[in-house]
Amino acid sequence: MKYNEFSSMIDADPNTIWEILINAKELVAGDLGVTRIDGDIRLGNKIKLWAEVGGDRAFPIKIIEMDYNRKMVWQGGMPLGLFKGTRVFSLTEDGNGTIFKLREDYTGPMVPLIWKSMPDMAPSFEKFVLGVKRLAEAKSS
Repeated sequence: MKYNEFSSMIDADPNTIWEILINAKELVAGDLGVTRIDGDIRLGNKIKLWAEVGGDRAFPIKIIEMDYNRKMVWQGGMPLGLFKGTRVFSLTEDGNGTIFKLREDYTGPMVPLIWKSMPDMAPSFEKFVLGVKRLAEAKSS
């Protein structure tokens, strides 16, 4: 299995971070690498997401899990499970702050072929996590 992951300690409570993660308008306006989202970020919903790293390509995503203030899981990919990306946003309260972790696992028989053609996602994950950190800490101060 291939994956990308980035995390950061954020000086804010999980609720502050959660409210950012479920607000499509804030994700787009927050300079997080997300350029457009169509749809509401709610359990069971399907959304389309455009990101700087993907150019004009829309990524269809389904929100498959939401555990308020703790965890949210998005999933997208190809039919028949040929390639699947599962993105997990996790929040863990830790003393005076929250550890925010973003991880995406790639599975399916097409992973080796697609992985070679994918851009390096590490800078995109870092930009997103550090952008959420900036927004949450500004709201908490």
